[in-house]
Amino acid sequence: MPDSDGPTHAYIGASPGCWGIFGEVTAREYGDYRYASAHRFTVDAYAAQHPGVPERRSIQSVAVHLISLHLTLEKGMTSDQTMKAMQRAADRSAAFVWLDPPYPLGEVTVVDVLEAKAPAEHNERVERWARSVWKAWSPHHETVRRWAKL
Repeated sequence: MPDSDGPTHAYIGASPGCWGIFGEVTAREYGDYRYASAHRFTVDAYAAQHPGVPERRSIQSVAVHLISLHLTLEKGMTSDQTMKAMQRAADRSAAFVWLDPPYPLGEVTVVDVLEAKAPAEHNERVERWARSVWKAWSPHHETVRRWAKL
């Protein structure tokens, strides 16, 4: 990641340089409708790939973003359905516990997405990223699936 003295997120464990790249990717998705369909995966993959430290907000964040990846990738839910399920899950956040992050946290990163040259390539890379992150968390899949059913 590039060196940067820029801002970071309060509980997502990202360096300033990485957080800046995430901002560039999300700006692309907000700024051009052809990229918008990838946004749910972008946020979920990034949050799950940067779990932070064991504290209430990061525990909830990782849990709901992993639930979203599970529901989308394994259950085929739409982004709207997944958003509603994430909101319901967040209301039950007391049931979540810290999951020790796997290593590595996936083979694809936000840098791979930033390098995409066209919308179709961007969307394909984001989906590959989401699948990579979900696969990395496989030691905790059963826990996430249980949380998704609560």
